[in-house]
Amino acid sequence: MDSKIAVIGGGSWGTALAIVLGKKGFEVDIWMRDKKQCEHAKYARENVKYLPGIVLPNSIDITNDISEAIYKKDIIISSVPSHTVRDILKDMKKDMKKDQIIVNVSKGIEVDSLLRISEVVKDELPENEYVVLSGPSHAEEVAKDVPTTVVVSSQKRKIAEYVQDIFMTPKFRVYTNPDVIGVEIGGALKNIIALGAGISDGLGYGDNTRAALMNRGFVEIARLGSKMGAKEATFAGLSGIGDLIVTCTSMHSRNRRAGMLIGQGKSLDESIQSIGMVVEGIKTTNAGYKLSQKLGVEMPITEEIYKVLYENSDVKNAVINLMMRNKKHEIEDIAEENNWE
Repeated sequence: MDSKIAVIGGGSWGTALAIVLGKKGFEVDIWMRDKKQCEHAKYARENVKYLPGIVLPNSIDITNDISEAIYKKDIIISSVPSHTVRDILKDMKKDMKKDQIIVNVSKGIEVDSLLRISEVVKDELPENEYVVLSGPSHAEEVAKDVPTTVVVSSQKRKIAEYVQDIFMTPKFRVYTNPDVIGVEIGGALKNIIALGAGISDGLGYGDNTRAALMNRGFVEIARLGSKMGAKEATFAGLSGIGDLIVTCTSMHSRNRRAGMLIGQGKSLDESIQSIGMVVEGIKTTNAGYKLSQKLGVEMPITEEIYKVLYENSDVKNAVINLMMRNKKHEIEDIAEENNWE
């Protein structure tokens, strides 16, 4: 395959994917916004801020010029924070060609509009094919060739399978799924639950509490996603329960680490500053809560995390509020189907 690829965004995830593709022999350009970071990475062959110690293959070029990065590329990988996607797309628009495929690897929801990333791309680049790549995939492990599985989704099967072939390696397995909504929502909302799991850990609670948050958080994700038109089965897959497990349990997870700091008594600003990188779940909590209110979907964990982050609610009170909610069936549908009396 002689496809040429651009990665827009020089963070850990974009760099890790560029390494995967570079090792496979593709020509890859990484666009980095920060000029000093760009120059250092070109000289040192290392993204020292985000993936220290990992050598960048010679097939990877690094540029601070976004027009240069996307010129004559077949695939444009968007790996910028979700809240900057629209502005970056606007910057690229004048240079984009209709046959270039957008592969989004960011996980979030646009806060002001409550649009998924695919909808933002549709607004700005309506004629370009869109693919989302998601799943349990810490950049630190992917860059070191730790076996990883992800999923890609697009409205067109042939586009999804083309991107599947581009990324597939013996250490990076790629599945396809036609459910774009489900793949996007699962990847975005699991960050909210990971913040909650981190808060629980920071408070000194144990495995029982984390497991409960993960399980009931999964229910919330599926509930909202289904309301938005996703297929419920998607949330049992890689972008749902798969991503939820890894993000809620790993110290690679910025969202979990930020939650732990909040649980230990740090302020939101202190926690963000300590992490030193984008914590997607913070803005996604805002968007997820607003979506739940707009669509009338019950999401008690999301609501309590929203109150902790945005209304200075006490984290211990948030736990009490969740534990002391009105009693109910675990799975309402089963209770109703069995006419349980």
